[in-house]
Amino acid sequence: MSLLFSNYTLGNLALSNRIVIAPMCQYSADEGKATSWHEIHLGHLALSGAGLLIVEATAVTPEGRISPQDLGLWDDATEQALAAVVATVKTHSPIALGIQLAHAGRKASTHAPWFGGGNISPERGGWQTLAPSAIPFAQTDSRPQAMTLAQIEALKADFAAAAKRAERIGFNLIEIHAAHGYLLHQFLSPLANQRQDQYGGSLENRMRLTLEVVQAVRQAVSPGFPVGVRISGSDWVEGGWDIEQSVKLAQALKSLDCDYIHVSSGGLSTQQKIPVGPGYQVSFARRIKAETGLNTIAVGLITDAEQAETIVAAGDADMIALARAVLYDPRWPWHAAAKLGAKINGPRQYWRSEPHNVKNLFNKD
Repeated sequence: MSLLFSNYTLGNLALSNRIVIAPMCQYSADEGKATSWHEIHLGHLALSGAGLLIVEATAVTPEGRISPQDLGLWDDATEQALAAVVATVKTHSPIALGIQLAHAGRKASTHAPWFGGGNISPERGGWQTLAPSAIPFAQTDSRPQAMTLAQIEALKADFAAAAKRAERIGFNLIEIHAAHGYLLHQFLSPLANQRQDQYGGSLENRMRLTLEVVQAVRQAVSPGFPVGVRISGSDWVEGGWDIEQSVKLAQALKSLDCDYIHVSSGGLSTQQKIPVGPGYQVSFARRIKAETGLNTIAVGLITDAEQAETIVAAGDADMIALARAVLYDPRWPWHAAAKLGAKINGPRQYWRSEPHNVKNLFNKD
C-alpha cells in the first residue's frame, strides 16, 4: 500500500491522498479579479487527482499585490469573480480547494516575470510599498514605507476579511503566506525587520505579527476550518531567518491550533545562496515535524513518484507539494499512482484513457 496515496485529514477536511498542488502565481488577474485564465488553469489542475489544490498567492489588499496582475480577494468584485471560478471547479472535480492569502510588502509593485519582474516605482505607475522597516529588497527598488501600528492593525483585519470571503465562496482551506520574502516573512527576518517596537528585535517580537494574523484568520472562519502557514525555513543568508527560528515559530503555531506548516525557503534577500538539488528543502520539513509534531508539507524539486513516496514513508513530511513539476505534467498524480499501484480520482470522461498496461487506476465508485 502506498502511503502517498493514503487518506489524510487537516482540521475538518478529509483528503483523498497526500499530494498537494502548491500555490503558483499566474499574473493574469484583472484589477485583482480572477479571469477565464484562472478557470482554465485551475480547472485542468483540479482533474489531476491530487488531494489538495491551493490557489496562488491572493492579495488581501490592492497594495499587497506582487504585480498589477495579481489575484486579489479584498472586495465584492474580487470575491464574485473568484466565486465563479470556484463554482466551476467544484462542479467537475472532488478535489479539496485551498487558497493562499498574502501581502507582498516591499516586494509588491513589480512587473510580471515575462516583463522582467523589476520594481515599478510610483512615478512609473506603481504604488508605495509597505514593509516592517524602510529597507528595499534590492538597491534599485523604491524605498518601502515602514508600517505604522495602525497599518499593522488594519492588515490583520484585511487578512480576517479575506478569510471570511474565502470560506463563504467555497474554499476548504486557507494558507497564510509567510514565506519567499513577502510581508510576513519580512517581519520574521532580522535582515528586513529593524523595528524598535513590539514587532521588532527579539524573535518573540518578530514572530508576533504572523501569530496575530493566524489568530485573526482562525477567529474569522468556522471552527475546524483548516488554517495553515507557508514559511521559508531559511533565508540562506548568515544572520538571517533560519531553521532554529523556524522550529520555534512552528511550536508557537501549533499552540494556536494551526493545522499545518508548508516549508520552502529563500526569497528574502538578493544575497541568498541556495544549494538547489532534488528535495533540497525536505530537511527543513523533517526537522520541524520531528521537533513539533505539526502536520508538515515538504516542497521543492520533488519530481518523481518514488522520491515522494520515500519522503512520506520515512516520516520526513506528512504531505508533499508539487509546483512547476505539475505545470509540466498536470497528470503527475495519475502517473505516480500507476507506478505505485494506487488508485486515483479522475473524471469519468477520461476513464477510457487508462493504458493497456495499467489496470484499475481510477476510483469508479
